[in-house]
Amino acid sequence: MDEILHLPQQEEGGERLTARLRARAETAGAALRTGAERFRRWTDTATAGGRRIISPLHFLAAAAVLGVAAVVTTVYTPAYVVELNGVALGTVTSPQVFEEALDRVEARATSILGYDYTLDGDISYSLALIEPENLTPTASFETYLFDQIGDVMKNYVLTVNGQFIGASQDRDTLTAVLDQIKAAYINENTISAEFTSGVYITHEYTAANVNQDADVMLATLTSNTNGKTTYEVKQGDTFVGIAAANDMTLSELEALNPDVDSSVIYIGQILNVKEEIPFLSVKTVDHVTYTESIACPVVEVEDDTMYQGESKVLDAGTPGEQVVTADVAYLNGVEQEREVLSTEVTREATNKVIAVGTKVRPSWLPTGSYIWPVYGNITSSFGYRSIFGSYSYHSGLDIATAYGTTIKASDGGTVVWSGTGTGSYWSYGNYVVIDHGNGVQTYYAHCSSLLVSTGDKVYQGQPIARVGSTGRSTGNHCHFEVKINGTSVNPLAYLN
Repeated sequence: MDEILHLPQQEEGGERLTARLRARAETAGAALRTGAERFRRWTDTATAGGRRIISPLHFLAAAAVLGVAAVVTTVYTPAYVVELNGVALGTVTSPQVFEEALDRVEARATSILGYDYTLDGDISYSLALIEPENLTPTASFETYLFDQIGDVMKNYVLTVNGQFIGASQDRDTLTAVLDQIKAAYINENTISAEFTSGVYITHEYTAANVNQDADVMLATLTSNTNGKTTYEVKQGDTFVGIAAANDMTLSELEALNPDVDSSVIYIGQILNVKEEIPFLSVKTVDHVTYTESIACPVVEVEDDTMYQGESKVLDAGTPGEQVVTADVAYLNGVEQEREVLSTEVTREATNKVIAVGTKVRPSWLPTGSYIWPVYGNITSSFGYRSIFGSYSYHSGLDIATAYGTTIKASDGGTVVWSGTGTGSYWSYGNYVVIDHGNGVQTYYAHCSSLLVSTGDKVYQGQPIARVGSTGRSTGNHCHFEVKINGTSVNPLAYLN
């Protein structure tokens, strides 16, 4: 019923149509009445005096009358002229046909307007004879009746996944809104752009006061909703930093990761973070041509003067170059996949030569990764804190655990201090410092006892001290600190 044609009969005007239909009925009726009367008289004459006498002339006359009647009943069919407030709308085989059309219109209007709607008007029916092919289609009645409802109008309607967005008398207005959304993701290389949702423009009846503001529609379609995606923790990350990088507060990040201790995160850990998702997403494909570097093939050369795991570049080589043609798919401007169509090498890469050590590593050599010296609750994190009534900078982690718990070397290296703190380090009590090379040192403070001496070589995981509460301490714990070139850094960024 969304696409209904108007009554062609209305071109004549209601009064002219009514008069024409009634004239047809009266003409056909008069013909039938005249024929019937003549037939009766002929029959009476033929049977006068009690005898049935039918002459050839009488027979032919009777046949003519019956022929007229047959012609009338063959050409015309009984019908009803429907009038609404004195205006002829058309003809139906029975009043029920029009009543059912009226019911459908009222039901549809009720659905559109959101309240019970009843069409008012004076409806009348008058008998007529009409050619069957000229009976009025019911769709024409429904279109006319809808046009009489002031609170309903025909509009172009925009929906997304079945949700109403807005309407307009002009289809181009809705198309322009959709094109504006796509335009944000289209450039000179774009070969296709489409919406990922079901977007439809239909022509249908709506309430007259429905939203037709293009700016409001655009705001709705470009609004964002919060989704959830994941992030892999990298070296140097902190919980606070991850929250800030994803435009989140610390409490929002904690809410998305209820099972994660924000004070203890590790490299490779997967965290849930917030992601803004547009109400209407756009998928585009760009056809691009670009120059790409070709990595140098690596050739390894053994060197018995270096330890296993060590390496040295002997010849860096020269990267190659190639021209790539590809189709790149994006979702809301973020690359999703890249299909390489062709490559053309314009410069070959030369070999990169690396010397690799073959000498057996001593156990105390640093690995470059760092393990937890002890496990326990972090009672004080890296950074500024309030302690003993004052606000101060805390250079490491305080890990609380039982008295006498073994403290292990976070990585292999050389012990450069093992003793009781003095001077600026008096508050550390008994502590150990291990040098791991490349400017990296780790500190283990407030120990109850020390198990290594200055100058010792220690391997990763080797016992070096026991937990205590010496120096400036309020309970048994290990103060663990990482310094790079003399500057303290957050240990959580390095611990595995």
